[in-house]
Amino acid sequence: MAKLSCDFRYLLIPAAFVFIYIQMRLFTTQSEYADRMAEAVDAEHHCTSQMRLLIDQISMQQEQIVALEEGKKRKDQECAQLKTLVNDLEKKALQRVIDKTQVPVAAVVIMACNRADYLERTVASVLKYQSSVASKYPLFVSQDGSDPRVKTKALSYKELTYMQHIDYDPVHTDRPGELIAYYKIARHYKWALDELFYKHNFDRVIILEDDMEIAPDFFDYFEAAAALLDKDKSIMAVSSWNDNGQKQFVYDPYALYRSDFFPGLGWMLTRSVWNELSPKWPKAYWDDWLRLKENHKGRQFLRPEVCRTYNFGEHGSSMGQFFEKYLAPIKMNDVKVDWKSQDLSYLTEDKYAQYFADILKMAKPIPGTDPALMASNIEGDIRIQYRDQSDFEYIARQFGVFEEWKDGVPRTAYKGVVVFRYHPPRRVFLVGPDSLQQLGIENA
Repeated sequence: MAKLSCDFRYLLIPAAFVFIYIQMRLFTTQSEYADRMAEAVDAEHHCTSQMRLLIDQISMQQEQIVALEEGKKRKDQECAQLKTLVNDLEKKALQRVIDKTQVPVAAVVIMACNRADYLERTVASVLKYQSSVASKYPLFVSQDGSDPRVKTKALSYKELTYMQHIDYDPVHTDRPGELIAYYKIARHYKWALDELFYKHNFDRVIILEDDMEIAPDFFDYFEAAAALLDKDKSIMAVSSWNDNGQKQFVYDPYALYRSDFFPGLGWMLTRSVWNELSPKWPKAYWDDWLRLKENHKGRQFLRPEVCRTYNFGEHGSSMGQFFEKYLAPIKMNDVKVDWKSQDLSYLTEDKYAQYFADILKMAKPIPGTDPALMASNIEGDIRIQYRDQSDFEYIARQFGVFEEWKDGVPRTAYKGVVVFRYHPPRRVFLVGPDSLQQLGIENA
């Protein structure tokens, strides 16, 4: 029995070793399995991460594709816009080339100060006829002072160039009680004309005021006259105005005259004339200064029978002087005259005196007593001789034309002769004491 017990214990030892071995193998196997499971989990995580990364990359690429497609659309749109812009620029560049080859006839400047409503009316009238010939007649507004309404109004037009004259120098009048406005106006005119002739380098300038409307053939008239102005140096300036242009005294829209009296109110001069006038420009009353013989030096002015401007400025520096009687009834031409087809050579110095003398010789002379009554009863043109200024004023008063003289010259006169219509188409010639002699008319 003791022997069997001993043998059983000996069997337990190998069994224990076998058990321990089996447990170690199981542990090893479990450890390996756990490691493999961990590796599998890590692999799964890695695979999941890679999948997510791949999905993110695919999403980003899809977004990039969408962005690229949108970018392509934008580029296509931009290309279309650029093509349109290039076409527009090419057209504008071509127009600039054309404009450069088109030498301006004259700059047109509207002289303004503090009447925004008047300026608007004037600009509207000018643009109505200037737009089609803008390259020939660049348009400017020159403002004297800083009235904000006038500045805002002028700057609102893209069709014109704005200039501003600011003068802080005090005005000292020559005589007590004079309006300083006339001094300021003279300063403004000089500044503006200096700017246009010397800074902008124009050869001719047409001056308008901010209370004027223009006729349909205004620009054609000045273009035709510009050729005469360049050719005939005895013509100092060209005007669109006739002081005796009231509707009862005019008839022929084609008729033009030379005059020894500066009309103003819409006029054109050249740079060569301005070179002479600018250094000695007066402090005030520039228009009357131009009417002095010492300044126009025997040169004359062209004017139409029917005005090419209308002055509506009842309120201004002259305080409506003569407005109701002389300005309001003015007849502005409403006929589109084809000036390019008109032969104006009769207006040159070497031809005009004879041309005018021939017309005057045909007029029937009548005495100066009750001239208006006598004129009403005579057919055809008539002429009335006056002895002196007072006699002229008496006769002019009978008809209702301007009586005023400046420096010995009646308004509108040519060699002392003032012509106007009376019961049109009849012409009346008021003839100075030596006018016939100046015109070489004898025994008439």
